[in-house]
Amino acid sequence: MRAYVYVLGTYTKTRHLTYVGWTSDVARRLAQHNAGKGARSTRGRVWVLLHSERCKNKRVAMSREWHLKRDRKFRKELALAFTDARAR
Repeated sequence: MRAYVYVLGTYTKTRHLTYVGWTSDVARRLAQHNAGKGARSTRGRVWVLLHSERCKNKRVAMSREWHLKRDRKFRKELALAFTDARAR
């Protein structure tokens, strides 16, 4: 089974927010988050895909998700790069 780990981002008036998860279908999962049917913490916001990685299997994806959730520096860099690209 294919598995992916992904990082979503959104911008509020005061800060950048990121969300890290894993799935077998990134496009479907992003649509779920934006429809308000994803994780509770993602509801009510418009999310964009900042980063995704293909993993060997579900176990590897879940492990990588755990590591990315703890890597705030990486997630902040992704969010800032998105904001800079959006401003152009």
